[in-house]
Amino acid sequence: MSQKVRVRFAPSPTGPLHIGGLRTALFNYLFAKKNGGDFVLRIEDTDQNRFVEGAEEYIIEALNWCGIPFDEGPGKDGDYGPYRQSERKQLYKSYALKLVEKGMAYYAFDTPETLDQHRKDHEAKGKTFIYNWHNRLKLTNSLSLSNEEVKDKIAAGADYVIRFKSPENKELKLNDIIRGEIKIDTNILDDKVLFKSDGMPTYHLANIVDDHLMQITHVIRGEEWLPSLALHTLLYDAFGWDAPEFAHLPLIMKPVGKGKLSKRDGEKGGFPVFPLTWNQSEGYREAGFFPEAVVNFLALLGWNPGTEQEIFSLEELVNTFTLDRVNKSGARFDPEKNNWYNQQWLQIKSDDELSEMFTVELDKKGISAEPAYIKYVVSSIKERAAFVKDFWELSDYFFQAPTSYNEKAVKKQWKEGTPEIMQELATLLESVPDFKSSIIEEKVKAWIAEKELSFGKVMPPLRLVIVGDMKGPHLFDIMGLIGKQESIARIKTAIAQL
Repeated sequence: MSQKVRVRFAPSPTGPLHIGGLRTALFNYLFAKKNGGDFVLRIEDTDQNRFVEGAEEYIIEALNWCGIPFDEGPGKDGDYGPYRQSERKQLYKSYALKLVEKGMAYYAFDTPETLDQHRKDHEAKGKTFIYNWHNRLKLTNSLSLSNEEVKDKIAAGADYVIRFKSPENKELKLNDIIRGEIKIDTNILDDKVLFKSDGMPTYHLANIVDDHLMQITHVIRGEEWLPSLALHTLLYDAFGWDAPEFAHLPLIMKPVGKGKLSKRDGEKGGFPVFPLTWNQSEGYREAGFFPEAVVNFLALLGWNPGTEQEIFSLEELVNTFTLDRVNKSGARFDPEKNNWYNQQWLQIKSDDELSEMFTVELDKKGISAEPAYIKYVVSSIKERAAFVKDFWELSDYFFQAPTSYNEKAVKKQWKEGTPEIMQELATLLESVPDFKSSIIEEKVKAWIAEKELSFGKVMPPLRLVIVGDMKGPHLFDIMGLIGKQESIARIKTAIAQL
């Protein structure tokens, strides 16, 4: 690759960035960074009717949150701006007219009503209406009209579109980095609209012109653009430009495996499909996912490193990523597996970092504790957590005495004679001078042996009164942390309540 690699992510600001769009951005970013190239963000806002306020800011914030910022784009001007298509619209008409001059495109004056009639007429005969080589001379356009008639129509302000003139009887051999060679018979292509008389280009023309002017070397985009590959390749040829290399990424499929993942799947399954919250739809960030986990699971949706490795940092992904290891077939979205990725990343994070996050949660509950204490708690419970938001449920008993006791556990553990045993244990604990986990354990075990009691008679009910349930890490660790007075108070409260 002698030319510098330049890729672009070109979303339309018609709403929030779907997780599929985020993966497209990620694969573009990884490819650019792997090859020492540039990652460009271009906002394709030519369709002003579908423009949604705040969508562009959302896209930028989502990329930044994931740690995959663009090198050039709105607000980060490089040498190829502006980066919003609406600010480039004066460019496109001259390119459309160039193709008309070359005989590669033509003016078409057919009204929507006429075209609709043709469609209905074809449907009645069981056929599909395609505007192309086999009927273009029977329709109202600059190929069937004289030059004078065309000039008069344009001078009179008639509505027109400029259509691309698809070639007849040709076989196109297209290449896709992921899918290999694709053959297309040009007779099945329609003469796509490139430009409208309102001065706006269609996606196809704007896209090609911008990619060329921005010197994009590789177009990495979703599978839904595969049907446009023939037209886009023909447009490059028509302009006499070198086409970039194309790679079409596989779809992200529903968790059940059939059909493309949608917002509705997330609502039904109770999992996010957007990186950040948008209106009523929760995002991955707000659901408590780490950006590293989101990037990690997205990278492995449709790409396979060829090894057993599943946990990748962004740096490792950049070093390992290649387009030829992207699969052709759709990748099933697995919300459970995504949670697993978050759990793995939680274990990687330092206790200090997790403690800071947990402190924020504790502050919301009006609970304050020493940083060192919070850190002890986090280190003892984090293995059982997938999210920081799980910490409270796993550790509430470290910060407050139980206000109720698990009914099932009470039935099983609180037997005749248990209150007396607990009362004796409380007295024993009073006499433990240095209230450390190992010392408490040693004293309690010696006492159990001396009294010839079974562990089952002492330890489960003790856990129940300290924690309120049969959960938590090593019991003596908990008691050492909450301290002597608190441990004894909890035993006494339970005796009174149970």
